[in-house]
Amino acid sequence: MPIINISVTGKPNAALSAEIAREITEITATQLRKDPTITAVAVSYIDPQHWFAGGKSLAEHGTNTFWLDIKVVDGTNTKLELEAYLNALFEAFGRLLGGVHEESYAFVHEVPAAAYGYGGKTQEFRFISGRLKAA
Repeated sequence: MPIINISVTGKPNAALSAEIAREITEITATQLRKDPTITAVAVSYIDPQHWFAGGKSLAEHGTNTFWLDIKVVDGTNTKLELEAYLNALFEAFGRLLGGVHEESYAFVHEVPAAAYGYGGKTQEFRFISGRLKAA
């Protein structure tokens, strides 16, 4: 049930947003084992003249970039899974955006299960409820 916020350089493009959401949801399901049916993705666009890396705008660099911010429950993924996820993200955005600047970022927030949830229930509640039903 991750929430993924993605910013990319460029002008708003609904078709690109849909492709980004589809591909990043798939990568998140494959690499981090997150249920794609409850993965939320928000895509926003920033003019490359207003995004800077190394003191120069991305327009000056002639490249694109992205910032991906995802929240997941702590302890649900290994370091190797997170590493594979980050690698897959950079590859995907290279295909989706083309010419991606090396200073493009992804940040995986691992948050406590008691402080994170959806539909009014925490992930900790869902975990405990599932264990009780299984017993």
